[in-house]
Amino acid sequence: MKKYKAHILVVDDDDRIRELLKEYLTEENYLISTSNNAENAKQKIELIKFDIIILDIMMPGQSGLDLTHNLREKINTPIILLTAMGEPNERIEGLEKGADDYLPKPFEPKELVLRIQNILKKTENKNLINEIMFNEININLKKLVIIKKNFTYKINNTEKIILEKMINSPGKTFSRDEIGKLIKIDKERSIDVIITRLRKKIEDDPKNPKYLQTIRGAGYVLWME
Repeated sequence: MKKYKAHILVVDDDDRIRELLKEYLTEENYLISTSNNAENAKQKIELIKFDIIILDIMMPGQSGLDLTHNLREKINTPIILLTAMGEPNERIEGLEKGADDYLPKPFEPKELVLRIQNILKKTENKNLINEIMFNEININLKKLVIIKKNFTYKINNTEKIILEKMINSPGKTFSRDEIGKLIKIDKERSIDVIITRLRKKIEDDPKNPKYLQTIRGAGYVLWME
């Protein structure tokens, strides 16, 4: 089954723009659904959790501005408004009603893709878990500390990157190659040293790890149980 970067709803009453966006964004590996008015869009939003909504302001029936206001009372899905060039008041009002970004028509599709990427990155970072507690261990990535049985251990940025990925992917085994790409280190020995250092801060018995374990031939996994 093909894996898409995100599922996007494009809402525009202009058939040509709607189909062009669908074709271009599909080529960029996004899954695209479309609606030609606000009512149809609301029906789809009730059934599907979209990652982003691209919404034209000027539509027959309910406008994109009013739809943005209605949606913000129910969901926090990022919204990009498509606005007519030279209508700054509409763009300002759209942001006030809860839109995350806007793009004046006409626009380059590549610019829209960049704005989508920026929003997805912000959403991903916003949803990351930064603190977790298990079995008298508190890992706080914002404060860059691990507190274990009233002892506080500082962690550096490299250790933070590894822990952040592991905490947000519970039960996933990370190969040395994956970890190396995360922290931009290609020497396996250096990666092993960092894992050993982390074990000293997390484990009661670092030589017999209970939480940050080695999966033979595969890599490392963090068990938070």
